[in-house]
Amino acid sequence: MIIRDLLIGSFKAALSAADPLIIVPQHLPDAARLAGKRVLVVGAGKAAAAMARAVEDHYRESVALQGLVITRYGHGLPLRHIRVVEAGHPVPDASGEAAARQIFESVSGLSEQDFVIALISGGGSSLLSLPVEGVTMADLKVVTRELLRCGAPIQEINTVRKHISLIQGGRLAAATRAQMLALIISDVTGDDPTHIASGPTAPDPTTFVNALEILNYYNISPPLSVARHLSRGARGDAPETLKHDDAAFRRIDNRVIATAHSSLVMAAAYLQQRGVTPMILGDSVTGEASEVAKVFAALVRQIHVYHHPMKPPVALISGGETTVTVRSAPDRATPPGRGGRCSEFLLSLAIELDGLANVHALACDTDGIDGTEDNAGALLTPDSLQRAMQKGSDARKLLARNDAYGFFSAINDLVVTGPTRTNVNDYRVILIS
Repeated sequence: MIIRDLLIGSFKAALSAADPLIIVPQHLPDAARLAGKRVLVVGAGKAAAAMARAVEDHYRESVALQGLVITRYGHGLPLRHIRVVEAGHPVPDASGEAAARQIFESVSGLSEQDFVIALISGGGSSLLSLPVEGVTMADLKVVTRELLRCGAPIQEINTVRKHISLIQGGRLAAATRAQMLALIISDVTGDDPTHIASGPTAPDPTTFVNALEILNYYNISPPLSVARHLSRGARGDAPETLKHDDAAFRRIDNRVIATAHSSLVMAAAYLQQRGVTPMILGDSVTGEASEVAKVFAALVRQIHVYHHPMKPPVALISGGETTVTVRSAPDRATPPGRGGRCSEFLLSLAIELDGLANVHALACDTDGIDGTEDNAGALLTPDSLQRAMQKGSDARKLLARNDAYGFFSAINDLVVTGPTRTNVNDYRVILIS
């Protein structure tokens, strides 16, 4: 098999383990259990539309469904009964705010005899944005952009967002008297529902004080409205997010149905069947993408030279979510770099391996979008640096200004899938043959 096809095939295998059309129906209640109930389907995330379609296809006409889900622009699907709204990601916008308000109001009007199916997936933190009174969407955008720019881990970003939200940090669960089943596709390390889409249906252990500490640590001066609200909360003058002992969670079943680990296992099986020994390095790899690549490069060299701890052919597989701290352009004449954490990881890996023979790699985001570009990720070959030099591309300079997209675009090694309508974080595979 051609190595390129092998790597992309392993990525497709990883995606299949998180396909909403396959996994959602396995967790839905029997139609008989829902007889006579008003059933409301709500949700947010990059997988929300596909999850909603899975619900509709499962029940067909046996259950009367209604509801609303929010997904990223370009990730929607036509549905029969459940309305799909597309909104901004990773920076929230007015479309998401209006839809989040409708979801909040719709669940608030339900009774104990009703039933909610909540469909939660990665990206929901931005898409399900409903700021507290006194904080505008413009102010929320400012805080979000600053947290993204400084490379803060998603858990810290979500801690801040939960504490300026009317709907996250368990508040969606508290808004209703109905029974609720939350089906969750995890895109965060650890798979804790509190961190996925900022936990609208899950208890939150963090506090207003934690949110302020995070902003202080990254030297972020938030808009006055945000600073005032967080300070009020830290003094006890604003209600905290919901904690584990809140009575609301007696009505909620939070169920994680897909994870990065399950996708890595599926990819490993795919490679094993094709004669390549897989080595799963973990589903929770975090840190600066370019620095993580240096650690992986060291392991690659150990295997390549010494056949230890494994003998080639071997595929190093990993998941998780690295970060990219965006550097400022050196001058106004220099265009800003483009790319995401997957392509940045690969560009740094290319520099560290420096054309090492018989080493190929792929890194892709399972949602099909690496950062803010149109590619899922990229492919790395032993001659990537050489081909780029022939095109006039300097790998180190491009990495210094976070332009990994430009590097891989120049050598036609971007991986473009379009929206996959699922999201279990990043997928990386390094093949030593």
